[in-house]
Amino acid sequence: MGYTYLKKAGLLNSGKKGYFSITRRGLDVLREKPPSIDVNFLKRYEEFNGFYNKDKQPVIDKPDVPEIERKKDLDPEESLEIAYQKLHNELVSEILSIIKKCSARFFESLVVDVLTKMGYGGSRADAGKAVGKSHDGGIDGIIKEDRLGLDVIYIQAKRWEGTVARPEIQKFAGALIGKKAKKGVFITTSSFSKEAIEYADFTGNIVLIEGEMLARLMIEYGVGVSKVKSYDVKKMDTDYFEDGVI
Repeated sequence: MGYTYLKKAGLLNSGKKGYFSITRRGLDVLREKPPSIDVNFLKRYEEFNGFYNKDKQPVIDKPDVPEIERKKDLDPEESLEIAYQKLHNELVSEILSIIKKCSARFFESLVVDVLTKMGYGGSRADAGKAVGKSHDGGIDGIIKEDRLGLDVIYIQAKRWEGTVARPEIQKFAGALIGKKAKKGVFITTSSFSKEAIEYADFTGNIVLIEGEMLARLMIEYGVGVSKVKSYDVKKMDTDYFEDGVI
């Protein structure tokens, strides 16, 4: 997560050029110990939403104002980050769109690839034998949690259009109990209802991955995407010049 986003969410304050300090809100977040701080997490803050959604709002009152004028308050690094995030979001939409057109068998294979890239399932061959094999009792597949297979994760992978409601999560939870399983992952191309999310949180052993999150994981772990360009943003090393400045 870039400094600009954290600053816009009120988690960081900027001091002199290139230096940041953590705010009281930022300290509260550290105490909360979230598993990750991403865009979805930062959307809890109104200030961030105002910044993040600015580019998505149509300009009605000032149709003739050039784009560069509306962004003149942003420094080059902020502009670069906004452009990057826009490309990232567009790629997420493209990936999600094509996933929904793929077959159920391919979707299962895709899930294997993502979980393997994340470090689960041991080798790709081992993972492939596990997932998409059982299809019984509400379980679509099984994958090793570690390379030695000391523990396993049960998977439900659904290529759906409609929202996944609480009853589906309850069925999956019941299937886990029937298998005496400790952990489960429910992955869908759509989304989960509020009640479904609350029930999964209540069980404490089910992780939900909705379509957008799946697409973002694919980008993060390099599944179904390829690098086109890469930019390194560098800054001056003031320590190097310290003894030479007159």
